[in-house]
Amino acid sequence: MRWSNYFIPTLKEAPLGTEAISHQLLLRAGLVHMLTSGVYSYLPLGLRVLNRIERIIREEMNAIGALELLLPSLHPLELWRRTGRDKTLAEVMIRFEDKKGKMMCLGPTHEEVITDLVKNFVQSYRQLPVTLYQIQTKFRDEIRPRFGVVRACEFIMKDAYSFDRDQEGLKKNYQLMYEAYDRIFKRCGLEVVIVEADSGAMGGDVSHEYMVPALIGEDTILSCHTCGYKGGMIKDLEEGSHCPLCRKEKLKKEIAIEIGHIFQLGTKYSKDLAAQFLDESGRKQTIIMGCYGIGVSRLIATIVEKNNDAAGIIWPKEVSPFAVEILPVQMMEADLKELAESYYRDLAARGLDVLLDDREESAGIKFKDADLIGIPLRVIIGKRTKTEGKVEIKIRRGGETITVDKNQVLDKVIDLCA
Repeated sequence: MRWSNYFIPTLKEAPLGTEAISHQLLLRAGLVHMLTSGVYSYLPLGLRVLNRIERIIREEMNAIGALELLLPSLHPLELWRRTGRDKTLAEVMIRFEDKKGKMMCLGPTHEEVITDLVKNFVQSYRQLPVTLYQIQTKFRDEIRPRFGVVRACEFIMKDAYSFDRDQEGLKKNYQLMYEAYDRIFKRCGLEVVIVEADSGAMGGDVSHEYMVPALIGEDTILSCHTCGYKGGMIKDLEEGSHCPLCRKEKLKKEIAIEIGHIFQLGTKYSKDLAAQFLDESGRKQTIIMGCYGIGVSRLIATIVEKNNDAAGIIWPKEVSPFAVEILPVQMMEADLKELAESYYRDLAARGLDVLLDDREESAGIKFKDADLIGIPLRVIIGKRTKTEGKVEIKIRRGGETITVDKNQVLDKVIDLCA
């Protein structure tokens, strides 16, 4: 991709009213644009990151046998009344009357809809277990949107649902999902703290949250600075309690962002919506359910919150919008331009996503923009290329610069991207 033909509207300064560093950088680097409070457009660079996160999620979900579908965003309110969650989620639910006089809502989540779907097609124990998932937009009328896309009124979520004949099957699927989530977040460049949690309005007996300690967030975890223990505020643990691991230090609260939550729902929804199956004896049994959520758009902000410096974003390799940026200091010099173009073609031919900064801008502007958008590798073609035949490769994380012969650049970049 050529920068001159792309849409990367970078900003020099952080917009007013942005308190989170991730919010500032996502706006400044041209990844998102705020339409109104809590509602964001994802610009081409931001969409590329979203697509990479979604690819990771799909690969890990498919690997454990989950099947992708896409459910509607428009829901009949009657379905929610049957579970009582039209009242539980009344504060955030966006509801309206259609032209036929029927009460509808925009889906804040999809437990009712997926249960109704499975109820209509799964009648026998032979059809179980089944795990279905989707990546889709949700809508919640948040009273106070915060931290950019961390808490928004319109957001992208991965929600999965398992359906089993018994508790043993649920536990098996829950464990598969538990481990898949750990892999997803590691591939996104995040270290998570997994804590037992209150199931809240979702219901069920067992749930776990995936937390990332950060400077911003709406959740808290407990940490021990002596041994490194991190955990949730559960049972007898609270701020000031002695660390359950080393027993040497008192626990302190730490702010965190919740990026995933998994639940053993049991029969909460299947009972209310009469989702049943026939067992081997021909008796009707209630389907046992689990549900598993990841805040996909929230992940972008969390990744940026944990991967930045004073100059801008530092993308982990697997989620970066591009693998490498080629930056010729002077595009007006024919020989440097020709070399940049050849690197661009050859690296793309080897399967790498490449951004060529072919703008006729000053070197200072190019370098600042490159640091801001945070591509992991930068190939700099400048004065030393012309005089010595040398090219610099800058690693965004840590700032190390490697000088190589101009004929060895392709192999070195491929090696660094591996």
